[in-house]
Amino acid sequence: MSFFGKLFGGKKEEAPSTSDAIQKLRETQDLLTKKQEFLEKQIDDCLIVAKKNASKNKRLALQALKKKKRLEKTLQQVDGTLTTLDLQKDALEGANTNAAVLISMRDAAAALKHAHKNLDIDNVHDIMDDIAEQHDIANEISNAISNPVGFGEDIDEDELTKELEELEAEEMEKELVEVPGPRKLPELPNAEDLEEAAAKEKVKKPAKKVEDQDDLKELENWAL
Repeated sequence: MSFFGKLFGGKKEEAPSTSDAIQKLRETQDLLTKKQEFLEKQIDDCLIVAKKNASKNKRLALQALKKKKRLEKTLQQVDGTLTTLDLQKDALEGANTNAAVLISMRDAAAALKHAHKNLDIDNVHDIMDDIAEQHDIANEISNAISNPVGFGEDIDEDELTKELEELEAEEMEKELVEVPGPRKLPELPNAEDLEEAAAKEKVKKPAKKVEDQDDLKELENWAL
C-alpha cells in the first residue's frame, strides 16, 4: 500500500499512544529545524551572489534573486509547519496530562467505592449514636467518682468561718502585746560630775608636759 493509502485510507491501524505521538512530533520538528537552518544559509548565499554580480553580471544576479525568493517561500512554509507541529505537540502533552489525571481520579474513585462497599449509612449513624451514648456514660461515671461520698457531710461552713475569725483575732492581739515600748534615754550628768571630770583632765595634762620635757632633755644629753 502506498504512503498516501496508509495516510488517508486502507486498513486502519491501532492508534499510537500519546507518548509515542509526542516523540514522533519532536523528531519531525528536529528534522524541519535542520532544513530551516539549511534554507537560511542558501538564502544568505544567494544574496551574496546577487550583490556581487549586481553591476558585473545582471543575469546571474537576477537568477540568484529568483532562487532567493523561492527559498524564502519554502522557508516560510517550513516555519508554518513547525508552528503547527508545536501546537499539536502541546495539545498532545495536555491530553496526556489529562489522561493521567483522569486515570488517577478513576483509581481513587474505585478505591473509595471499595472502602465504602461494606459500609451502610444507617449503620454509620447507629455507630455514632452509640459512641455519643458511651461518652455520656463515661462523663457520668467520672462525675460520680470525683464527688466524695460520706466525707464532710456534717461540716458546718459557718462554724468554720467563725473559728477562723477567732484565730485571726488571737494572732492580732498577740502581735500587739509583743510590740516594744519607747526606748529609754540615758540620764544626763549633774554639775558635780562635770567638775570632777574637768579636774582629772587638768591633772593629766601637766603630767604629759613633764614627760615630754624629760624626753627632750635626754635627747640633748645624747647629742653632746
